[in-house]
Amino acid sequence: MAAGPLAARYRIRSNVVVKRLHPAWLVSVVAFVALVGAAGFRATPGVLIHPLHDEFGWPLGTISLAVSINLLLFGLTAPFAAALMERFGIRRVVAYALLLVSAGSGLTVFMRHSWELIALWGVLVGLGTGSMALAFVATVTGRWFVKRRGLITGVLTAGGAAGQLVFLPVLALLVEHHGWRSAALTVAGAALAVVPLVLWRLRDHPSELGVTAYGAEGDVTPPPTPTTGAARRALGALRTAARTPAFWLLAGGFAICGATTNGLIGTHFIPAAHDHGMAEPTAASLLALIGLFDIAGTVASGWLTDRMDSRVLLGWYYALRGLSLLVLPALFAATVRPSMLVFVLFYGLDWVATVPPTVALCREYFGASGPVVFGWVFASHQFGAAIAATSTGILRDRLGNYDLAWYIAGGLSIAAAALSLMLFKARRETPAPTPQSQVAAVAA
Repeated sequence: MAAGPLAARYRIRSNVVVKRLHPAWLVSVVAFVALVGAAGFRATPGVLIHPLHDEFGWPLGTISLAVSINLLLFGLTAPFAAALMERFGIRRVVAYALLLVSAGSGLTVFMRHSWELIALWGVLVGLGTGSMALAFVATVTGRWFVKRRGLITGVLTAGGAAGQLVFLPVLALLVEHHGWRSAALTVAGAALAVVPLVLWRLRDHPSELGVTAYGAEGDVTPPPTPTTGAARRALGALRTAARTPAFWLLAGGFAICGATTNGLIGTHFIPAAHDHGMAEPTAASLLALIGLFDIAGTVASGWLTDRMDSRVLLGWYYALRGLSLLVLPALFAATVRPSMLVFVLFYGLDWVATVPPTVALCREYFGASGPVVFGWVFASHQFGAAIAATSTGILRDRLGNYDLAWYIAGGLSIAAAALSLMLFKARRETPAPTPQSQVAAVAA
């Protein structure tokens, strides 16, 4: 007689557990791990610039050119990768992307000429990491989440920062004690190790498991698979979005975001600190700390995006970033001072906090095409990063220091804050997407 109530209680508890373990959470965990694996190579430019210069004698401008091509392709690949995910599935695209990252990183140990650095580090790895860029985040959150979408966007975006946190100090120590080739092979192995997990657990749509997206109501019917090629889908979304002022304001602000993060700090912070006598492992640890605080900042930004106007958030993020960059030149020294730690904390919280509100605004303005349009907005992010990486290296070669680069970046960030606030007017001018237009956009 007692077994009946006990079994009932067990079933109730089991149902609660099942509800708490919605498949969307497992998919987000696998996506996070994939982003961390890809982030390993994203962390390497800063620790490899001087070792490559010392071994091969290549100018910093030449090495920075390879970084710029990597950053540019990292962005330009994103909208096409988002369209490929719509056509062929998330799992297949991500698995191939990780293989590209692994191959590009591993093959660098055999290079002897600067064009090989550009081909491997710039082109091959740029294509691989671009296929797992933030458009991947927008696609996963758009398919698997209705509730907590902003929060999960923040968590997945923080995956790149987590990869930086995990890899940067390790890579710096490997370079210092075993040479840069050991660091490149470590990244190749890390990216390769994630592939089986992606093939095993990553799913393309909730309907594959007979469920709806987390927080959604209704049936589990997947959206129609696009019948056109990925290139046509991506270019069509760009043509439509480019007719609106919102797209250009978002793209302009995000280009400045890329210039002041990946292009400037991510590529040149360690060499700049080294110019002031700081050891590269120490500078790499500071950059890793930025990644640590970025995790908290990006997750918090995702939480805020679910509750506040994204335009206001972007205005604050860019303005505060600009102020921090304007004071950075006075903070460098041979040792780590408290003022530099304050900068690391402040800048880290702001690093990619811009992503969740930007993704949300792309969905707001462009509806079902939001992930693909965000891919183009992200391409502008990497275009800005590429320009900043190369131009900053050239400035360093000609002026002997990085001071002017920091001041320009600070001014541009404040300009990005103004662009973000102009989105309020764009909201009134841009027609809201109708259900019919969203269906047509998916079917196109």
